[in-house]
Amino acid sequence: MVGKGDTIFSLSRFYHVTADELMKVNGISDPSKLNVGKKLIIPVPADSSSLPGQNSGFKTTVTEYSQTLVSYKVVKGDTLFSLARKNGITLQKLEEINGFSSNHVLKEGDVIKVPGKSSSFVTQSIAPTANTPAIKPPVSNKTAPTGIYALRWPVTPKDISYMTGQMGVVVEGEKYESVRSLTQGNVVSAGPWRKFGRVVIVETAGGYYYMYGGCESITVNVGDKITPGMELGKLGINAVSVKPQLFFMVFRNDNPMDPALAPRAGNNQRT
Repeated sequence: MVGKGDTIFSLSRFYHVTADELMKVNGISDPSKLNVGKKLIIPVPADSSSLPGQNSGFKTTVTEYSQTLVSYKVVKGDTLFSLARKNGITLQKLEEINGFSSNHVLKEGDVIKVPGKSSSFVTQSIAPTANTPAIKPPVSNKTAPTGIYALRWPVTPKDISYMTGQMGVVVEGEKYESVRSLTQGNVVSAGPWRKFGRVVIVETAGGYYYMYGGCESITVNVGDKITPGMELGKLGINAVSVKPQLFFMVFRNDNPMDPALAPRAGNNQRT
């Protein structure tokens, strides 16, 4: 079900399908006419093991929620968006299960209902891949940054952590600090997006999409051409953590990838 702020582009990224395929199976010719409350069919990759004799492609399914519910204690960094994605259900379904409104904000220590097979359900953050530079604590100004902190990020990192249930990172910076593009490209989306606040998405060569979320304000518009280091907006305060935090994700060919391994102008250097 389409929620406030959803677009064909954002939904295609969320469900890892192409915008064309999403529009095709739902008979949508004009992506700008997507009304809140509209029910969509989401195409998912066909499982060759369950569809013998068929080539890989897409099949359309409508998944009904029928799993057992278990209690889950919210930890720091959790959002309704991240928990819904981790548990394979829509944000609207998770809100419906718990009787939350669309603007409900989770707090650390809250106990909510999530899908699960037993009461032993435990949250787990996505760990960096084997090729990811190790995350190390921030260092003093007298010492050169090391590990993942040595990479160039959209804001100067005071702390970096991986999102729960998603291949993305949360970068803590300074309030109202400039959020700067890591690459050149074109702005394909700029505005509110679900629980990520104000978001800018930049498309670059090679099928990459860079998502910069958590902005207090946005200084670019859809269609703008972006150069490396160009300001996209100002960093805002995360309502849950009450810290200035940037939500940063990178997709390639509709698949999320580790942001630490994503291409950066200047060969991944800080400057």
